Amino acid sequence: MARYEDLPYRTCVGMMLINPQGLVFIGRRAGGIEHVDDMHVWQMPQGGVDPGEDTWEAAKRELYEETSVQSVEKLGEVPDWLIYDIPRTVAGRAWKGRYRGQRQKWFAVRFTGDDKEINVTHPPGGHKAEFINWRWEPMKNLPELIVPFKRPVYERVVKEFAGLADG
Repeated sequence: MARYEDLPYRTCVGMMLINPQGLVFIGRRAGGIEHVDDMHVWQMPQGGVDPGEDTWEAAKRELYEETSVQSVEKLGEVPDWLIYDIPRTVAGRAWKGRYRGQRQKWFAVRFTGDDKEINVTHPPGGHKAEFINWRWEPMKNLPELIVPFKRPVYERVVKEFAGLADG
């Protein structure tokens, strides 16, 4: 087994879905070995980029697979790749021990549909549900709701997209 320090980062995308009122979609995770308590189980949609896949296309795909949402307008993206390490205590069990964390490209989109479009418990295409519930949340609250090791990434995403929450 490779040493933790030698493991690569998994290439991923994240989506901040903002409604017309300037609130952000967050989903309550269905589970995961990284969860430390019941408060820090919320996150924005995110997921892996397939080999050769464009990051914007991957972000739209992941959003659809996790939320059923397709009614969006692109608002922006974080220019840098944001990186986080998963705790060493779970590194061997997450992603079959192949990665030490994630390298993420983040996008912000305006939700132009109706809340009835959102379906996290029965995602399209037979995908496994990532979330068991969802809600709209003020953007400033997001870093406090995520597992602590992802907090710096969420703080940066909130800082980058803060001006987009004006509705």
